Amino acid sequence: MTTAVARPREVLITGAAGKIGRVLREGLAGRYGLRLLDRADLGVARSGETLVQADICDHAAVDAAVRGIDAIVHLAGVARIGDWQAILPANIAATHDLLEAARRHGVRRFVYASSHHAVGFYGRDDVIDETVLPRPDCGYGLSKAFGEAACRLYHDKFGLEAMCLRIGTMSEAPYDRRTLSTWISPRDMVQLTALALEASDLGYEIVYGVSANARSWWRNDRAEALGYRPQDSADVFAEAILAQPDEEEAIARRFQGASFAASEFRER
Repeated sequence: MTTAVARPREVLITGAAGKIGRVLREGLAGRYGLRLLDRADLGVARSGETLVQADICDHAAVDAAVRGIDAIVHLAGVARIGDWQAILPANIAATHDLLEAARRHGVRRFVYASSHHAVGFYGRDDVIDETVLPRPDCGYGLSKAFGEAACRLYHDKFGLEAMCLRIGTMSEAPYDRRTLSTWISPRDMVQLTALALEASDLGYEIVYGVSANARSWWRNDRAEALGYRPQDSADVFAEAILAQPDEEEAIARRFQGASFAASEFRER
């Protein structure tokens, strides 16, 4: 297990009003000062919080939000199939601009919310790790593969420490057969994010955001080497879920990315 570096004092979380953002807002409260950015209403600021209501595509607002920040958790973006005109500015241009703002303002660490959809065209018989080539399953997955590569560039060229989290399915519990493989619990999501913010000797890493699921398609040795110890497992839900009929479409069932891979898929 690696030792931890000094905790960042001030962390910017983009997309803080989203599902994962709300979990991190609660789970990281009191651990760092939190600067929370989202275009949606963030409610009332709590102790240790600064709220920024702005669009991730608003260059000036984002640049201002990055000033004085030690680390960034970048969650904001569009997670839809087939909406490239929304994905391009929100997931690609905005991620580049945020990395550039991090460089300009001397941010030490960047935690990027990637997705298993960056590798979603691997089959369900494949067990993969962080070393595999990207196989995005849709435009959204392509944007996440771009984000991983952009983080690599900013590490290699400018020394930004970066961890890319290929997040599976975060929910209170797994809800179908596929999520028995992809599920990450909220508390494991908080643990993994805190690790990404605090682990020493980070350099550039890709890890999987997944709990301790026996059916997982992802080897997460790097996360474990850095100190990740998931507390939850989808296995405890397996009996009830496997007793239900499998209603997943046949093409979706072939790929790790499921419906994202199946959308507009053409058989050869």
